[in-house]
Amino acid sequence: MEKEAQTLLSPLADQLATLGHSQRLALFRLMVRRYPDQVPAGELGASLGVKPSTLSSYLASLQRAGLITQTRHGTSLLYTAELDAVRRMFDGLLGDCCANRPDLCFPMPQGAMTVANRHYNVLFICTGNSARSIFAETLLRDLGGERFIAYSAGTTPHSELNPFAVKVLKDKGHDVSPLYSKNVAEFTGPDAPQLDFVFTVCNTAANEVCPPWEGQPVSGHWGMPDPVKATGTDAEKALAFQQAYGALRRRIEAFVALPVESLDRIALQTAIDDIAKNHKDFA
Repeated sequence: MEKEAQTLLSPLADQLATLGHSQRLALFRLMVRRYPDQVPAGELGASLGVKPSTLSSYLASLQRAGLITQTRHGTSLLYTAELDAVRRMFDGLLGDCCANRPDLCFPMPQGAMTVANRHYNVLFICTGNSARSIFAETLLRDLGGERFIAYSAGTTPHSELNPFAVKVLKDKGHDVSPLYSKNVAEFTGPDAPQLDFVFTVCNTAANEVCPPWEGQPVSGHWGMPDPVKATGTDAEKALAFQQAYGALRRRIEAFVALPVESLDRIALQTAIDDIAKNHKDFA
C-alpha cells in the first residue's frame, strides 16, 4: 500500500520540486498569467531577464514535470501553461495531503459567482490605459447593461487618451465623456471597488506581477497587438485601432452572453479562457 501511494505521488513530488526553484516558479507564474497564449521563448526570457541558456534549462524542467507544453511555429518555439496538469497537481494535494478537506487546503470559493440581481465589477488593464483597455471599458459599459460596472486602468498610464482611440469610439456612437487614464493602484486598498473580474488586454501588463486582488476575482488574459504602436499613414494607423476595437467587441459580446449567475468559478474561468482562444482574429 505504501509503495502504491509513493508511485501515485511521484509526479506530484516532481512538480512541487520543479516549482520549488524561485526562478522556475516565476517563469511558470508568468505563463499562467499569459494563458491561453502561446508565448515565444525570447519574450519569456526578456520579461524575466533570464539568459537564453538558463531559460532553456528552466523550460525543459517545466516540460518534464508536465507543467507546460511546447509547440513549433516556423522556426519559433512557443510555450503554454498546461493547466490540466496544474489541476491534477492540486487534486493530488487536496486528495492525499489534505485528506479531501477543501476547508483546510483550498479556501477558494467553489460555488456560483454570487446571488442574482447584482452588479459585477469588471476591470480591464493594459499598460498605457489610452486605447485597448479604454475600448473594453466603453464596450462593456454599453453592451453589458445594468449587470456590469466597467473600469479600466494602466500599469503606467498615459496622461491623455490616444486621439485615434477617441475618434473610433465617437464614430461608433459611444459617449467618451466619462473616460480618462487611471493607474491600476486606484483599484487596490480599502476604498477600491470589490472586483469580480480582472482582464489584461495587453501582453506587457500580463507579464507584470500584480499584487493579489482582494476577493479573488476571476481573471482572464485577452492580449492583442497594441494599436498605439502602429506605423504608416494616418489611415493605416486608424485601421489598427478599428481592428483592436472589433476584436474587443467580439470578446465582450461573448462575455456578456455568459450566464454568470449560474456558473461555478471553474466553469466560468473555462468559459473566459475559451473566449480568448476562440477570438484570436484582429480583423
